[in-house]
Amino acid sequence: MKVLVSSCIMGKNCKYNGGNNLNTKVVEFLKDKEVIEICPELLANMPTPRPSAEIVNGIVMDINGNIVDEEYRHAVQFALNEIRNMQIDLVILQSRSPTCAVKNIYDGSFTGKLIKGQGLFAQALIKAGYKVLDSEDF
Repeated sequence: MKVLVSSCIMGKNCKYNGGNNLNTKVVEFLKDKEVIEICPELLANMPTPRPSAEIVNGIVMDINGNIVDEEYRHAVQFALNEIRNMQIDLVILQSRSPTCAVKNIYDGSFTGKLIKGQGLFAQALIKAGYKVLDSEDF
């Protein structure tokens, strides 16, 4: 089984704050699988660390009030191009991210409040027919 997984879940320090979201349950699940790590933000050469970002009325903005939607959409295109010829059986993405969230995103107020929604990369993958799971499902 070939599984595409958010790099931060695997322990790579690519999170907006320079850290990671190591998920030992996901890592354990992946032990006997072929793993392809991906971070759209890194593929697009976005800096780490970088200001946190949330989706505000459908547009990605950072905590400083800058519209960074184009950069995030560009990152998603990079990631989609990277995997376009791969036969991927399953995708596991990081929760709450404006890029990778599968079920819930932050509400755009930068207060930690969650709402139903998906990140840009998760939306694109689901639309393309991939089976996509949230890292918190493990």
